[in-house]
Amino acid sequence: MVAAAVSGARYGYAIIWAAAVGALLKYVMNEGLARWQLATGTTLLEGWVRRLGPWVQIYFGVYLVLWSVIVAAALASACGLAAHAIIPALSVEVWGVLHSLLAAALVLFGSYRQFERMMKWFIGFMFLTILGCALFVEPPIQILLQSLTQAAVPAGSAKFILGVIGGVGGSLTMLAYGYWIRERNWRGVERKSAVQFDLGVSYALTGVFGVAIMVLAATTLKPAGVSVSGSKGVLEMATMLGEVMGRFGYWAFVIGFWGAVSTSMLGVWQGVPYLFCDFVALVKRLPYDAHSDIVSTKSRWYRGYLFWLAVPPLALLLTGRPVGLIVAYSISGALFMPFLAGTLLYMNSRLDWVGERFRNSRTTNLLLIFSLLLFGYLLLDELLALFK
Repeated sequence: MVAAAVSGARYGYAIIWAAAVGALLKYVMNEGLARWQLATGTTLLEGWVRRLGPWVQIYFGVYLVLWSVIVAAALASACGLAAHAIIPALSVEVWGVLHSLLAAALVLFGSYRQFERMMKWFIGFMFLTILGCALFVEPPIQILLQSLTQAAVPAGSAKFILGVIGGVGGSLTMLAYGYWIRERNWRGVERKSAVQFDLGVSYALTGVFGVAIMVLAATTLKPAGVSVSGSKGVLEMATMLGEVMGRFGYWAFVIGFWGAVSTSMLGVWQGVPYLFCDFVALVKRLPYDAHSDIVSTKSRWYRGYLFWLAVPPLALLLTGRPVGLIVAYSISGALFMPFLAGTLLYMNSRLDWVGERFRNSRTTNLLLIFSLLLFGYLLLDELLALFK
């Protein structure tokens, strides 16, 4: 939301196309990791370690811990900010703590089916409020025409375009999908079309959501010359919408923003502990049955990492983010996406590993190569920034 709002406020309709490109690339990568799992019966993390070597464990373990701390703190802060905008009686910090603990309790005491139902309702509500605001300020035909006629790559927009493309549809969190389809017992070739349809609908809606945010920024913030920086900047758009649409516009956007960050937190709290459990099982080199027992919401490893997400990062709400940790996270974050694209390009092209029916198509390989180059550029940019 932040990347889309910043870009829309600065460049209007010119780079709205980036949201659609980002959704397409993330679909290709998420579909690839799901296809690997359907073909082999193992998660992509298992495939990395067993096919590429144990060095992946070191890289992934460091990345996971750094990512968890920073993202958990950022989500708590964003949830606190959104809730404070709705009910200012409590501070941002208090709301952040309450959201973190409540999300952990919902995951800890609820089932996967309950989690899925909550996510569907929250995301549906979030989507309808934000899309409704966008359609109110600009008719859909007008949005389409302006997006097509004004599409461009303005001078100085490269970083913003890459930010939108990289921000659409997650990064590490894409790996959680493999554990969610396992919860639904989706296995084998007969589920390939179901997974592709599932992800196709999901990323189509994700792309539309990104476009809606950029439209709102282009029609409210850009004409007023208002710049956006961080989550607080996104909420400035709610104030501007209030002037255009009245109080309904303000509250619709604020509640939609709260829905977006709340579902993000709930999804991370539920999905990321699976990754840690899988990591632990691989480090221990457990047999299949014991491995499956650990990668479960009932295991002590899952609950322990849920605590790690929900509680320790809250300290950053009060103390700020240490510079060294931010630098390390930026580097590891930039490393992950080209690593994901590159490994999917290699592993899903191996006929002896995935078979003919699950092997990458030529179109998929071209899109993965494009993703590898794109996110490789971001990695290089992050590394060069350290020496400026």
